[in-house]
Amino acid sequence: MTTSTLTDPRPILVTASTGKTGRRVANLLEADNHPVRRASRSAPVPFEWTDHTTYAPNLKGVRAAYIAYTPDLSVPRAQGDIRAFVNAAIDEGVERLVLLSGRGEPAAEACEDIVRESGLEYTLVRAAWFNQNFDEGDFLPMIHEGTIALPAGDVAEPLIDADDIAEVVFASLTQPGHNAQLYEVTGPRAITFHEVAQILSAQTDRPISYVPITMDQFKSGLAEAGVPAEHIDLLEYVMSHTLDGRGIHPQDGVQRALGRPPKDFIAYAIQAGSTEVWNSQTTAPTV
Repeated sequence: MTTSTLTDPRPILVTASTGKTGRRVANLLEADNHPVRRASRSAPVPFEWTDHTTYAPNLKGVRAAYIAYTPDLSVPRAQGDIRAFVNAAIDEGVERLVLLSGRGEPAAEACEDIVRESGLEYTLVRAAWFNQNFDEGDFLPMIHEGTIALPAGDVAEPLIDADDIAEVVFASLTQPGHNAQLYEVTGPRAITFHEVAQILSAQTDRPISYVPITMDQFKSGLAEAGVPAEHIDLLEYVMSHTLDGRGIHPQDGVQRALGRPPKDFIAYAIQAGSTEVWNSQTTAPTV
């Protein structure tokens, strides 16, 4: 993907640069010859969302920034962190912000408002659940075990591919025409977790089933597996606000931003399956 026609020596800051979307965005930018500053705890200039003093050093001299807040915009401290980051961006002369947000999360929308009201150029990318949760995230161990056990009932979700999100973010950071836009990015169709299990079974050539469970069962299983209580609370909040049917309808954010349809889950499964990630006990990449 080569679109740049101007050479701007100022870097673009990519937060969560080792995560699902961040590393893809950084790779796209570098492939298109844009200077990139990859923000992470292990970067030469460390970045940590819980330490506001790390914001300004990372934003110094930056022309645009991709905000991928971790662990999620719904956590109680997110609004304070986003406000402090936006203020630091203003102070450092940043021109454009692109925020990754979540569909169906009121707390995330409050963070969107902070960016929207900053006075800077901005784009909001409100995403559905990621395909990559199944090969790079929390659901990978379930695939290895052969059972996807989630408190989602028969609800369908228009799963979005992280590659599509990254391309929308890339365009929003580097190209005109995306200022003050809200892109709701989803896959082309909503599918149930039963359908997900069927598709993954076909790709792995072994049985994978979906078992609907209650939220209490889900939380108890996580606790028994040693998952920290705060992460369990986060998953409960996100699932109860997104996997309740409110987000079932696909949206046109990818088409509007990129002029093409989003990737279907089957295409994702074929691509991910070719890496053998589901047939070996590999460790998922950093979220």
